[in-house]
Amino acid sequence: MFTKVHGRAVRVPLLVGLCCAALVGGAGYLWELRGIAAYAADGDPAEGSYVQDPEPADRAAAAVLDGLAREAPAPGVPVQEVPVQEAPVQEAPVQEAPAPEPAPPGPAAQGTGGPPAGVHWRSGGWQPSDPLVARPAAAEAAIGALFSPGDDGDSGHHCSASVVHSPGGDLIATAAHCVYRGSLGFRTNLAFAPGYRDGEAPYGIWVPTRIDVDPRWAEDQDPDYDVAFLRMRRPGRPGERLEDATGAQTIRFRPELPAPARVVGYPNDTEHPVECFNTARAAGPAQLRLDCADVPDGTSGGPVLTDAHTLIGVVGGRDGGGDEETSYSSRFGEAIRGVYERAVAAGGTRLDPAGPG
Repeated sequence: MFTKVHGRAVRVPLLVGLCCAALVGGAGYLWELRGIAAYAADGDPAEGSYVQDPEPADRAAAAVLDGLAREAPAPGVPVQEVPVQEAPVQEAPVQEAPAPEPAPPGPAAQGTGGPPAGVHWRSGGWQPSDPLVARPAAAEAAIGALFSPGDDGDSGHHCSASVVHSPGGDLIATAAHCVYRGSLGFRTNLAFAPGYRDGEAPYGIWVPTRIDVDPRWAEDQDPDYDVAFLRMRRPGRPGERLEDATGAQTIRFRPELPAPARVVGYPNDTEHPVECFNTARAAGPAQLRLDCADVPDGTSGGPVLTDAHTLIGVVGGRDGGGDEETSYSSRFGEAIRGVYERAVAAGGTRLDPAGPG
């Protein structure tokens, strides 16, 4: 009897403790879920689009400028008008476009052994990074960090993005998983800092007016469609165009593979970008891969570039973008072209209420 009673006396507090821990953990999870839901909207999942409410967007920009980043004078950047290019069906010369002048490199920036910006990579004798490990890089005007301030679990910069040429001069590309969270929908607290480094945003803070993803991503997060395009504005600066300030990447659909390439992105735990050069190869019919170590969380959405600044992918796709050794991207085929063209066509009225800037 004593043994049974004693055992019961031990088990009851243990069970009570486990129940309490479960309740506390559940309450914490519900609180976190509440925070995430507060920064999400359904949009139009059947189309894969969301027209951003300007008020939460302006609050996101203000929150970034309230402690996460500060605006700083930008270096002179030549304005580039870059056409959208098609990959040739047969061998043809790859057209070059001059790269925008980069923001000043921070003290940790290092070279990776890749080619300089003006080199024609296919014939310029470029070399992969040696070793194949991502290293700190200089900030570039058309590449930046994507922030989502608030209580949604990603209060700092959680992804990367790059400016791509468009008629409106206001478009960025990133991974769909950076902007659309499954059943919760589109993030409403996004802010983009092009050229970001060491807490400085030399080209200002920009927020979406519209977000476009493929409906197949919105339906079930199909990794073959993990690409998003966002139209951007700068709060408090009506009429200012992102591309005029930063220049833009050329976007290429149906890129010829294998191709010499560079991956760039902002890790969650650093205040500078990293980069790595290697050959981008097909990984099945709908994925691109680039093998390089130490391209961690936060680099999702970062550009995969060939010939200096021709965009052929964004970090995402298979396995959420890869693992410790490999980065993936959804292939830029006709489906991604369709999302790009929808984003370009949906200019509409540019909402720009007074806000931080």
